[in-house]
Amino acid sequence: MGKGKKPATYEDIEALPVGWVGELLGDELVASPRPAMPHARVAWALSVLLGPASDLGQQEPGGGWWILYEPELHLGRDVLVPDLAGWRRDRMPVPPFMDEPFSKVAPDWVCEVLSPSTENVDRKRKLPLYHREGVSHVWLIDPSVRTLEVYRRRTRGWLRVAQYSGDGVVLAEPFDALSLTLGSLWWPRAGAARAPAPSP
Repeated sequence: MGKGKKPATYEDIEALPVGWVGELLGDELVASPRPAMPHARVAWALSVLLGPASDLGQQEPGGGWWILYEPELHLGRDVLVPDLAGWRRDRMPVPPFMDEPFSKVAPDWVCEVLSPSTENVDRKRKLPLYHREGVSHVWLIDPSVRTLEVYRRRTRGWLRVAQYSGDGVVLAEPFDALSLTLGSLWWPRAGAARAPAPSP
């Protein structure tokens, strides 16, 4: 934020036009348009693929994850809106934010779907904030080049433990008990056969 500039507040987010997503990063308002269709496709398809790991797919009480789409996170003075986020149910059996429009509890896993307008913010500004708040894993998915990057938190910074590309089946931390078909995430290429629809 420039010297002498007034810190942005939540009122600045509320004043954004319909169709824009606002975040507060280091007292600065960062506004992004609603995602394009390939971006939205990835977020939806991934939420379906992760269904067996969520509370809906668990047979044992207290197992799995709480997984939310575009949750608003209030972490200190910062407000972040990842594409997907998950909290381990063994750490948080009952979400304390069930009656709130946002969470003050940092998730254990976050997924950001990259786009040309958000990639720099996601990589350079949001990753350090997720690290500061103790998020264990971050996924960065780029639909334009069809890649998934998996980052694991270390004491100092992030370790990229894997990078996957294409349409194959992967076992990606922290959901490495699940076989995820990357091809189910992507919008079909023009003239190509459609990938199988994701199933829980």
